[in-house]
Amino acid sequence: AKLASIFPSSGAEYVYVEQAFGSKFWAFIVGWLVLISSIISGAAVALGFGGYLYGITGIPISVGASVLLIVMAVINYRGIKESLTVNVVLTAIELLGVLIVIFLGAGFLGTVDYLDMPNGLTGVIGAVGLIFFAFIGFEGLVKIGDEAKDPTRTIPRALMLSLLITAALYVLVALSVVSILPYQELSASASPLSDVAMAASGEGASLLLSAIALLATANTVLIILIASSRIAYGMSVRNALPSFLSQVNPDRGTPLAAIVLTTVASLLFCFLGGIELTANVANFTIFLVFMAVNLSVIQFARKGLRMGWKYVLSAAVGSISSLAMLTQFEWEIALLSVVLTVAGAGVYYLVDNY
Repeated sequence: AKLASIFPSSGAEYVYVEQAFGSKFWAFIVGWLVLISSIISGAAVALGFGGYLYGITGIPISVGASVLLIVMAVINYRGIKESLTVNVVLTAIELLGVLIVIFLGAGFLGTVDYLDMPNGLTGVIGAVGLIFFAFIGFEGLVKIGDEAKDPTRTIPRALMLSLLITAALYVLVALSVVSILPYQELSASASPLSDVAMAASGEGASLLLSAIALLATANTVLIILIASSRIAYGMSVRNALPSFLSQVNPDRGTPLAAIVLTTVASLLFCFLGGIELTANVANFTIFLVFMAVNLSVIQFARKGLRMGWKYVLSAAVGSISSLAMLTQFEWEIALLSVVLTVAGAGVYYLVDNY
């Protein structure tokens, strides 16, 4: 939030690292990881949408995910104003679904041991790596800095408020769902909220929650596509990616080429892996990015920029915790992330030399 107020730019993390360390290469790698994480996150959430749609209609998961990505890309292309209008409507519906789950779980609260840790503290720490996926996307707010009004004030405020409100709702939903169904059943379900509603209130509630879950995941995909296209655009403006990605439609004011490229990439990942694989790779890469951004705050403080001790302290804690979380992933996830990073280095070389 502090960096967003200083550098309100769609380049976001790329700009932070470049300004802090003066290295275009490492700035590119961080920007590339942000882009890859956003693209893969879009695929993962779209697959979640496909899972709920499959439960209702029987349409193959990858097909439902692909159709959603294309529809959300069209809305993204229409413009930031139109996209945010859709976002507000879908968020209101999503909030209704969250409140329904909390209401359904109210009568079951206290029926289970919420402090039960069958796999100990190690299991909890390991789960944090995957659960963190639910918080990916909030940083996307800083990527519309070029299009927001008074970004130095509105972007940090929006980021902090969205995190606080959503975290509170997440906790209430988590308490509700594990009170209604055992966590073993929830972890094995392709449509957990639907199953929770079925157990608590019957088929009608289950269908309603499934419909709301579809709209909620669609909303998340829209925001992710906005973020990924803007980071590609921002990097192109800074000559870190091919110049055609910075071309803006004169009527819509949106980066068409960047929208098409990032959407196509998300479509490819929908067919290359399941939701758990894509979510874990997205998490691994974003932890690398968060570590780099936190280190940037510390570097700015070392260079004499007034950051404030509380920001430097939180950045130090963030850097250490991000590094610790990277050790919780399976080696296959780490290897795939390294391969994607090396691919980014190859792209940097090509753009820089040709």
